[in-house]
Amino acid sequence: MLKKITLFIWCSLFASLAWAQETAPVNGVDDPRPGLYAFTHANIYTDYQTVLEDATLIVKDGRIMQAGKNLSIPVGAIVRDLQGKFIYPSFIDPYTSYGLPDIKRGPGFNWNAPEQINSDIEGAYNANEAIKSGYQAFAEFHIDGKTAEALRKEGFGAVVSLRKDGIARGTSVVATLAEDSDNEVIIKDEAAAYFSLSRGTSSQYFPISVMGSVALLRQTYLDARWYSEQNPGFYDITLERLNATRSLPQVFETSSWQDALRAGTVGKEFGTRYILRGSGEEYQRIAEMKALGYEFILPVNFPKAMDVSDPLEALDVTLEQLKHWELAPTNPAALHKAGIAFAFTKDGLEPGGDFMGNVRKAIAHGLPESEALKALTYTPARMMGLLNDVGSLQNGKLANFIITEGNILKEGSQIYENWVQGHPYVISDMDQRDIAGEYSLKVGADTHKLEVSGKPGKQEGKIIVNDSTSIKVTIGGDDQLINLSYNPDTSKEATNLVRLSGYISGKNWSGKGQDTNGKWLDWAATWQEPEAKEEEATEGDASAKEEEGKDDSKEETPEMGKVTYPLMAYGFEEMPKQETILIRNATVWTNEADGILEGADVLIRNGKIAAVGKGLSAEGARVIDGTGKHVTCGIIDEHSHIALSSVNDVSTNSSLVRMSDAVNPEDLDVYRQLAGGVTAAQLLHGSANPIGGQSAIVKMRWGASPEQMLIKGADPFIKFALGENVKRSRSAISIRYPQTRMGVEQVYMDAFSQAKAYMEEWDAYNRLSKKDKVGKAAPRKILELEALAEIIRSDRFISCHSYVQSEINMLMHVADQFGFRVNTFTHILEGYKVADKMAAHGAGGSTFADWWAYKYEVIDAIPYNPTLMHNEGVVVAINSDDNEMARRLNQEAAKSIKYGGMSEEDAFKMVTLNPAKLLHLDDRMGSLKAGKDADVVVWSDHPLSIYARAETTIVDGAVYFSLEQDAALREQVETERNRLIQKMAASGEKGGGAGMSRPWKKVWDCDDVVIEGFDHLIED
Repeated sequence: MLKKITLFIWCSLFASLAWAQETAPVNGVDDPRPGLYAFTHANIYTDYQTVLEDATLIVKDGRIMQAGKNLSIPVGAIVRDLQGKFIYPSFIDPYTSYGLPDIKRGPGFNWNAPEQINSDIEGAYNANEAIKSGYQAFAEFHIDGKTAEALRKEGFGAVVSLRKDGIARGTSVVATLAEDSDNEVIIKDEAAAYFSLSRGTSSQYFPISVMGSVALLRQTYLDARWYSEQNPGFYDITLERLNATRSLPQVFETSSWQDALRAGTVGKEFGTRYILRGSGEEYQRIAEMKALGYEFILPVNFPKAMDVSDPLEALDVTLEQLKHWELAPTNPAALHKAGIAFAFTKDGLEPGGDFMGNVRKAIAHGLPESEALKALTYTPARMMGLLNDVGSLQNGKLANFIITEGNILKEGSQIYENWVQGHPYVISDMDQRDIAGEYSLKVGADTHKLEVSGKPGKQEGKIIVNDSTSIKVTIGGDDQLINLSYNPDTSKEATNLVRLSGYISGKNWSGKGQDTNGKWLDWAATWQEPEAKEEEATEGDASAKEEEGKDDSKEETPEMGKVTYPLMAYGFEEMPKQETILIRNATVWTNEADGILEGADVLIRNGKIAAVGKGLSAEGARVIDGTGKHVTCGIIDEHSHIALSSVNDVSTNSSLVRMSDAVNPEDLDVYRQLAGGVTAAQLLHGSANPIGGQSAIVKMRWGASPEQMLIKGADPFIKFALGENVKRSRSAISIRYPQTRMGVEQVYMDAFSQAKAYMEEWDAYNRLSKKDKVGKAAPRKILELEALAEIIRSDRFISCHSYVQSEINMLMHVADQFGFRVNTFTHILEGYKVADKMAAHGAGGSTFADWWAYKYEVIDAIPYNPTLMHNEGVVVAINSDDNEMARRLNQEAAKSIKYGGMSEEDAFKMVTLNPAKLLHLDDRMGSLKAGKDADVVVWSDHPLSIYARAETTIVDGAVYFSLEQDAALREQVETERNRLIQKMAASGEKGGGAGMSRPWKKVWDCDDVVIEGFDHLIED
């Protein structure tokens, strides 16, 4: 008998163990059971577009063994019947810092620290701390259990991890989110190399601007190429690693669509095809993004609605912010429609942000579900070269998958389990009983209609009293037991409760309970089959329902505004196009030998001036009646700092930086200056350094891209500077050389001497025969010396910030010694003292009309200066150096008539033809002559009058501004603002307050210095 009992116990124990293996939920740590599993009766997404219904997934030793229908279950497999649940490949985030230590930042930017000049990093590394291409993330990687758990709950199974610090950032590591050892979770030690335009934690003073970052990256690429090809005889870890990782994917982080184009410029120059970590703004310039030919890693950090309930505070919300709030969720769909591949990342999402909620929002705004799933799985795996391990559920790949209730991309779906490398991690118990539905609840003698809603584990009920009244029912219990409580008296607070306890049998419940008086009673809840309402409805009812559905659908579809160029106030829905335009019967200021013509016509065709004269005609032309009006060429500003993202970088010689890398076409001052008749400008580097950066010469093509704003074929210029701004004697915190005016001269002598030696070195190398070059290293290409060599060769031209006559003389002497000419002295308020010497040297002057007394070195400024220089034969222009003054340069020109008795035509030439001459563009603009660019302004009055308004401003034959168009745009702005504010207020989203939300816009001056990465502004 004892033996029989013992045998029974052992049999029961084995049976229990076997049952436990098949039915017990797995835990959230290492699973000690055999590594062979079969998941049956599931809907399996083997990849982003292939779903197998009622299929089986077999996993062995942490890898996918097989996925398909009607598979044979291997002997010994643990079988999990998923009963119609879904299996997806786990998600992959290609842009994280998971498992890496926090980046340590220093105390801040310190002008006085000696390490500002030289790097304090010991070893054979690059001289600039922002270049960190020697960094390898895998060397610092350690599992972060808390973060891994949070990521697994969202469906992620693997991540690419990088250190987000510096311009060249080194390489990333790929790890799964399993919680084994570091050795076991790393699946790729180096996935990609990373770049950005952010200097990061570097404490050196260069670069501090976006154009400086571009310049440093360009120089680094040149150095790496030279180091690789010329074998210079020294070792540089940074360059060595940069070259060694060129075969990896190259990922470039951007913070705006403009950054994406900057990355494209660098990539094109150095033959690098980047993957761009996007900004979320790509939809604003989708044509330019497509032209790049790059792929994207997209954040889904869509902006939150702001509190716009207070109409005064709501004024601080710009139209740009409102439009971006509405249109940002369309970004993924826009890229998909353009055929641009992308992956999703959580990067940029605020802590606690709803990642999957935003992915679903992108789907609601036009992104196909399959593309969303692709961006979460396949594409990041392909981008990072991980398709052999993750991204789909194909044979041999890692067993990284999630088990879900329903479609993971639909609202309400939940993740039950996330399997990583074959290890199960429970997110929520999939065996919880779902009791949602309608029941007939009988409590004692009373019968009620009970409705239960919600997901398993979070379900609640209500007793329907009538159409307007219901009683809340609290539900508790587990898979077998259930308890309910409710207050039957709707007029009282929940103090007297009916409490019920019972068992679940199939879909029905029953048991015992107590009423509000404590009396025991029987109760039962009987499942009610859903009524087939559509089948029982009459034909008329069905039509009504269908029509009602259509109305509901329309209400649910969000009204979307259009992308404008730029995406802000006064943006165009379509860019202006060239037209054939005939301006008739106007007073025409030709700036040519014909002078001022009365009753004349101007014909514009194909972006050019076709003819100027009387009695002109053109079939199909747009006709502008010029009667009583004046017509001139567009105003040209020789010295401007508008439309720039930054203005100064800080280096004694910053000739390697290019203002074209900092052009910001979304500056509203572009539109405002069109309203003042300005059609072109030179965008100059500031005056913080003796040798500044290379300038950008642009047309005021409002709404265009930075590249489209640039004037093609224009001669290259560069900014130099003299005086107080350069020596920084007014700055108590600056110890930078030079600090005296004689030191400034020495900077020029040293720089040009180096450039001359550099040229001689290259000339000597280039004279060698092909045979003699073998085994001899070519000189290193140095961007700042390349620019200075161009000046010596008269291939690049100087526009020099200047005030004091002694320094003006000094720079002309330096130029004479090195055989070049100073093209333009700008500001030059003491130009009248040296006008004869300027004329002899061949230098022009671009000055202010009547500025003085704003600092000591302009103490001798006089308003007669432009006229006196003009009388000595100097080509003189009036410039603005100011975003507001530029809108009335015509009035500034008129001041020389008052102070110097200059003729009207010569005065007006100082803001048109003369700046064109100084910029070497007078063959293309600056006057109204057949064949020149059709940059034309129609004025309401005499163009030198304070009453004159620019009624129509034409650039390259396209109307970019007119009073009629402006009125329409103003109305459009108000209408669109109101629509968006109403939509934002009605959205129900919880966002931040509107007050003080307006983005900071810096109006640049010559001497402004903003340190990128630090929160303060230094103005000297």
